[in-house]
Amino acid sequence: MALGGGHGLAASLGALRLLTDRLTAVVTVADDGGSSGRLRDELDVLPPGDLRMALAALCDDSEWGRTWSDLLQHRFASGGELDGHAMGNLLIVSLWERLGDTVAGLDWVGRLLGARGRVLPMASVPLVVEADVVDGGVSTTVVGQSSVAVCGSRIDTLRLHPADPPACPEAVRAVMEADWVVMGPGSWYSSVLVHLLVPELAAALHATPARRCVTLNLSAEPGETNGLTASEHLVALRRHAPGLRIDAVLADPSAVEDAAELRAAARSLGARLVVGQVARGDGTLRHDPLRLAAAYRDVFEDRSPRDVDGAHD
Repeated sequence: MALGGGHGLAASLGALRLLTDRLTAVVTVADDGGSSGRLRDELDVLPPGDLRMALAALCDDSEWGRTWSDLLQHRFASGGELDGHAMGNLLIVSLWERLGDTVAGLDWVGRLLGARGRVLPMASVPLVVEADVVDGGVSTTVVGQSSVAVCGSRIDTLRLHPADPPACPEAVRAVMEADWVVMGPGSWYSSVLVHLLVPELAAALHATPARRCVTLNLSAEPGETNGLTASEHLVALRRHAPGLRIDAVLADPSAVEDAAELRAAARSLGARLVVGQVARGDGTLRHDPLRLAAAYRDVFEDRSPRDVDGAHD
């Protein structure tokens, strides 16, 4: 199973779907911008955008699946109220209204798409992300996922409102029944670490017999992780989930500034560091599905690819 949101979660799902169809995505529900934010405010529903992207990433690799994936991602461009809305967001919210059940609605969309897996929200209510950021020694508070994602200052502390949201029961069950839990890549604070702030979900992540893999981003993101090293990503993880054991940390060589430092940060979480080519070969900062799938297979089968300094970890 995989945790996250947005393009990062879509990248991991695009790779994991090549390895198994017994796949569950647990998705953040804190988005407050764009089409998702408008539907959330107007209809008092979970923001559907990250859920839509996860479903599109799991579409069957056939003409049927690719067509529905494209339709889900289609955005209207007009001078009216539909401008900027994603077709998939409207479809998902329509099913929620029709069925009165968030999980059932997502399952119906998954069946329509021929999705290779299941998509679940991490919480049963919409969430608000709040971050304390430090800039020039001055601490301020940034509210809202869309604002946190572009804050450009060093994030110190992350919070959710409500502070004790009800987790999606099916998501908690999926964590407990998983063989592996993959966290990342993605917007580190606003899409990945937020899962650790939902108490029931965090408890399941600590208690599950599953093994846990953290996939690091290919670079720091302009905005919420601007200037953050790969090691500091793991430090932030440990700060927000003390005691959470990680089994493997997966990184592309391009993301490793200091191999010894990153290895030490991984070991502080109980993890071995696995460094392998997972980026596309065209120079773009995007994960390659085939390379990432091969790296996940090595991690899951407990192989030990060589580290960047040539030593086994």
